[in-house]
Amino acid sequence: MKKNLTFRLTQLGVRLDELNQLLSSASITDDLNRYRKLTREHAEILPIVELYQTYQQSEQDIQTAQEMSRDPEMREFAEDEIKTGRDNLERIEAEIQKQLLPKDPNDEKNIFLEIRAGTGGEESALFSNDLFRMYSRFAERQRWQVEIISQSLSDMGGFREIIAKIIGHGAYSKLKFESGGHRVQRVPVTETQGRVHTSACTVAVIPEADAIDEVELNPADLRIDTYRASGAGGQHINKTDSAVRITHLPTGIVVECQDGRSQHKNKAQAMSVLAARIYDKQMQAQQLEQAATRKSLVGTGDRSGRIRTYNFPQGRVTDHRINLTLYKMDQIMDGELNEICSALMAEHQAEQLAELMIE
Repeated sequence: MKKNLTFRLTQLGVRLDELNQLLSSASITDDLNRYRKLTREHAEILPIVELYQTYQQSEQDIQTAQEMSRDPEMREFAEDEIKTGRDNLERIEAEIQKQLLPKDPNDEKNIFLEIRAGTGGEESALFSNDLFRMYSRFAERQRWQVEIISQSLSDMGGFREIIAKIIGHGAYSKLKFESGGHRVQRVPVTETQGRVHTSACTVAVIPEADAIDEVELNPADLRIDTYRASGAGGQHINKTDSAVRITHLPTGIVVECQDGRSQHKNKAQAMSVLAARIYDKQMQAQQLEQAATRKSLVGTGDRSGRIRTYNFPQGRVTDHRINLTLYKMDQIMDGELNEICSALMAEHQAEQLAELMIE
């Protein structure tokens, strides 16, 4: 095992001892926020330290077997023990490296999914609808809940823009690599001569922010406007100013919500989206800073770049970041995204492991 890993593991062992002492203090529950923070840290460190202890025990077993191998009668048995011990060391070290990978604090959070039509006019709006259905079907398979926050329909029933909240454990961890430009190649329903057109949509996956802990919203920085909701929705929408538009003056971020029937609900939803967007903006700034020193293959958050192409005539879906091509168009558009999500996560972890091994 490399020296940098051994040093980190030794430090974690020392820290675990400190945490055990702190958590055994009679006054530790006086500050519940600190108690929760320490117990969370303890739960993260303990499995790694236990793995390292198992690794050290395997090293001792190998040393004992090597001493036994000097006895001709025990040599064959000892050599088998040495081989088994070395296989164990390799397996445990790989698991330790995986456990040491940086944890994304947002992985377990709910998300806001934002899909916007780009180049391609009406066909782009229709593909936005297809993408939303794809993610909704995926969410159903995960037993997650999908709530539409706002939507802007095109003339043919597509989405110029749709924002939805997906509620479910680990939603961000599975969908965070979906942010970016999604390109579609197919014959649009508006095409009379059967020619294949290329259109594009933009997807943004934003973790839900805890407005209290992660984003400070100063009322003086907000301009809140109310107006009558547009579109179909009954007499109620036509008679009351239930729609809400919130502008965050320092950043210029504007959020609108008109799907709820009450102004109070629309305002609460809009504030939630605003907090998430501000938090996301802060994360994007941090990622750009990190990208100055290293190039990330996956998860850079660059939403202007093309990340995936859906070629309908060939039944082909290609993720350009990891050169993954699947001929499973129907299954993927029906929400079977696990293969793509797993491949993106594996590539991301491989990159993290490569960095971890640099001394």
